[in-house]
Amino acid sequence: MSARTDVEADQNQATSGITPDHITSTLQTKLEASHVDISDLSGGCGQMYEAIIVSPQFAKKTTLARHRLVNSTLKKEIAAIHAWTPKCFTPEEWEKKKGGG
Repeated sequence: MSARTDVEADQNQATSGITPDHITSTLQTKLEASHVDISDLSGGCGQMYEAIIVSPQFAKKTTLARHRLVNSTLKKEIAAIHAWTPKCFTPEEWEKKKGGG
C-alpha cells in the first residue's frame, strides 16, 4: 500500500507506527548498533526503507546470518512495511568502508 499524497504518507506512518526513528532506536537498543542510517526510498510514505547498520554483533557472521539477525529483531516492523533492505557491517568493516578502503 503506497501513499498518493503527503497526508496519506503521514497517516500510513501514524497507523503503522513505523518511522526511521523507531527503527533506529530498536536497532540501537537490541543490536547495540553504533551507527544506523535509515533511508526512506518510498518518497515519504514510509513503506520502503534501506538501512546501513553497524553492530559488533555482526562479527564472525555471514551476510545471510546478519540479515536474519536484523530481520528477526525487526520482525514486527518489517511486516508492516513493503520493502526492507539492510546493509550490515561490523565497526571495523564500516571504518574501512568510510576510509575508502
